[in-house]
Amino acid sequence: MATLVFDIETSGLPPESFDEAQQEYLFRDAAKLPDGAEREAKKLEIAHLFGLWPLTARVVCIAMLNAETLRGQSLFLAEDFEEEGAAPGPVEFKPCCDETELLEGFWEVARRYDSVVTFNGRGFDVPFLYLRSALLNVPITRKDWLGYRYATEPHCDLAEQLTFYGVSGRDGAARKFNLDFYCKAFGIESPKSHGVSGMDVGPMMAEGRAREVAEYCVRDVRATVELYKIWKERLAGVK
Repeated sequence: MATLVFDIETSGLPPESFDEAQQEYLFRDAAKLPDGAEREAKKLEIAHLFGLWPLTARVVCIAMLNAETLRGQSLFLAEDFEEEGAAPGPVEFKPCCDETELLEGFWEVARRYDSVVTFNGRGFDVPFLYLRSALLNVPITRKDWLGYRYATEPHCDLAEQLTFYGVSGRDGAARKFNLDFYCKAFGIESPKSHGVSGMDVGPMMAEGRAREVAEYCVRDVRATVELYKIWKERLAGVK
């Protein structure tokens, strides 16, 4: 049964993308503070969170690999969206002219797979993709990835599996760690070992470093594949 492993990168939209009423709503907590540095700091803090919400951000990259063959694609937004003449390899880097093209490319691949694996996909990646696709009227070819939480088919979310569905809360034995921490604990090369993290995606996109974002996203997916193999060999079936 073919298994697709994927990860997304997102980037917040500029505040001026929203009308006056939307900005008032988004920055309401900042407006409660006195004028000055404290208010401006709060506005920056809120704007920094835009990348987490599908109504205030866009998908800028989706990397995906076949868990068995380790072949796949990394779709990314780029101003120069002509096909690059790079040497062939297991991962094809495909620049896209806009988010619609990127999402359409992803859903075309996704429909061919029986199963999908993510890290925190139930809490972030999948609902983000569903909502962005709906906003842009992009057909969703797999609408079954947020079904029964306690099943690993068709969607295995490793963040759920490694916390045993949050069995011990925020601070117990099975508390949730980030992908970087799990990788280091299990002896997997961390995707952050090259000096890039998800916090850097927005600035990198603004600097025109989209290809580097695409490469970072692939490293995330490769690490997720390795973590999935360990989970499948050592922990799958634990109840």
